[in-house]
Amino acid sequence: MENYKKHLLSIVHLTEEQWNKIENALVVKKFKKNEFILVPGEYSEDYFFVESGVIRSYTIDENGKEHVLQFGTENWIVSDRNSSFCKQQSKFYIQAIEDSTVVLLNEKIVNLIVSLNPDYLIAENKLVQNHVRSLQDRINLLLSATAKKRYLEFIRLYPNQLSRIPQWMIASYLGITPESLSRVRKEIAHG
Repeated sequence: MENYKKHLLSIVHLTEEQWNKIENALVVKKFKKNEFILVPGEYSEDYFFVESGVIRSYTIDENGKEHVLQFGTENWIVSDRNSSFCKQQSKFYIQAIEDSTVVLLNEKIVNLIVSLNPDYLIAENKLVQNHVRSLQDRINLLLSATAKKRYLEFIRLYPNQLSRIPQWMIASYLGITPESLSRVRKEIAHG
């Protein structure tokens, strides 16, 4: 849980004793490559901090086509907010792309951290606001940016992850075909 500990300590001060209380309450799960963490129709109070590995959140449309919403690599949080925060059935698949370890976070853990340091609420709110801003930026890119610009933004957002994420998943995330992604990559390579 070293990554989660570093993440938490980067946003709020905790003593070693306080961290030990949190650590004892945390649940860590390991998922094999291609294993599902959450599927549509399930309920989950948890959201998932990626300690190691790569996971993705996606949906499947009525024609059977996958649409990747988000990738989560080390130190990212992935969730289906409908399920974890609104107590509704999940609408998304969350799946491990490679063997992954996640820390399960939920209201109980948040309340524990807040009881130890109330400043955590302010930090958590900033993280949520950053997430909403990122989602708005992503929607704007999907609606108005060229495939090349979307791909360059993907590289900025997920540096050094190209070898860990299959190209067809990247294409799905960008809203383009794998063939279009190949053309964009060639265009960028040739300047």
